Amino acid sequence: MTVVSSQTVAGSWIDGAPVTTGGPAHTVTNPATGAPVVEFALAGPDDVDAAVASARRALPGWAGATPAERSAVLAKLAKLADEATDTFVAEEVAQCGKPVRLAREFDVPGSIDNIDFFSGAARLLEGKASGEYSGDHTSSIRREAVGVVATITPWNYPLQMAVWKVIPALAAGCSVIIKPAEITPLTTLTLARLASEAGLPDGVFNVVTGGGADVGTRLAGHAGVDMVTFTGSTPVGRKVMAAAAVHGHRTQLELGGKAPFVVFDDADLDAAIQGAAAGALINTGQDCTAATRAIVAADLYDDFVAGVGELFGKIVVGDPEDPDTDIGPLITAAHRAKVAGMVERAPGEGGRIVTGGVAPDGPGSFYRPTVIADVSEQSEVWRDEIFGPVLTVRPFTDDDDALRQANDTAYGLAASAWTRDVYRAQRASREIHAGCVWINDHIPIISEMPHGGFGASGFGKDMSQYSLEEYLSIKHVMSDITGVADKEWHRTVFAKRG
Repeated sequence: MTVVSSQTVAGSWIDGAPVTTGGPAHTVTNPATGAPVVEFALAGPDDVDAAVASARRALPGWAGATPAERSAVLAKLAKLADEATDTFVAEEVAQCGKPVRLAREFDVPGSIDNIDFFSGAARLLEGKASGEYSGDHTSSIRREAVGVVATITPWNYPLQMAVWKVIPALAAGCSVIIKPAEITPLTTLTLARLASEAGLPDGVFNVVTGGGADVGTRLAGHAGVDMVTFTGSTPVGRKVMAAAAVHGHRTQLELGGKAPFVVFDDADLDAAIQGAAAGALINTGQDCTAATRAIVAADLYDDFVAGVGELFGKIVVGDPEDPDTDIGPLITAAHRAKVAGMVERAPGEGGRIVTGGVAPDGPGSFYRPTVIADVSEQSEVWRDEIFGPVLTVRPFTDDDDALRQANDTAYGLAASAWTRDVYRAQRASREIHAGCVWINDHIPIISEMPHGGFGASGFGKDMSQYSLEEYLSIKHVMSDITGVADKEWHRTVFAKRG
């Protein structure tokens, strides 16, 4: 693996070229070591204006390209991204503290597969068949690019989130301006460079790396964009939607989550324990679909808590560049303090810390995998998003109680149900209010299937053919086929006068 070393880079990409803005200097820091990774100048509102202007100029040409032409560029991008795997892995590990195993086996290959998927999906823009639905007209449906898309992505999966937002927009014929989190911009900038190398016209894919308060707000509320997409926390998502609403922009939001992990009394206990550890600890728990609320049948509760606690205690926390490391650090020391504070307050609300609950000594923002049992339904750790390596556990009495607890949340992004009973599985998948419900697993995603939530988890879809609809406007074209000037319906407006 090529290790990213401290250097100065251009933090933005506008009109097909790297741009060093005139903003204040900003340093990306490795959360595992505290060492600087890169330094760049932050973008400002004027840079947003320049990026939007570039995207508007580029839009007609890209939107007017044939699906086959757009597909060819994305296919080339997928190939170049695959060849750049080592670069992407090194950048994700350095800027996020991601374990190298996760970056190499999950984040990067999944992102490349998503690009590859949309290179094919670009040629499958289906519509209702043309036909004579009124008898004297032929109707047809056109799907046209929404226009200029502004997207704001988070720090937890920088490459994946950039791909999930940008690539379907490009496949649909849109031009894009993306604001990555300023603490993790590297893979987004690399993706933009590779897209240019793949033949994407200048201005179709722009990157402005700056703060949320100025650059993010300016971008979301810019009169020159047609749509705003955002992935991140629910409170920030609401601010983005408010800014977008000023001009009536279409919005698509993928927000927070508090996923229930329901273990029925007939579940394979060993599988549920393994699944809870994987589902709760992926990406050090910094995942909006992570298993955070284990709701366990009373008969299995003690064994589940003991088993998960034992497995959490074996998790290797350490150097993310070591292939034997299971989880790396949290993204910043401030975020670790937030997670630690929630855990420390849990016993005061009735929670019992089974394992973890401490930060190891040494540099970096590491935190031990933590299990909190017996939590109250009203406790902070049960209701609010922790976004760290923490699993909370409660028992349930019967199936009705289990599903009630699962749905007792403002969020609705993801959930899982663990059972050998096909009828229980079907009921859970039907009644749990979430955009994705896994049965006897938790976390797997694939390019062909949509991702997105309900309620406080947002609306709209990423990935899959469904996400293309987010970036397309449906137009009805209706053509007279009679050649008659004096149409029957005219009499509803004016009478014949001789």
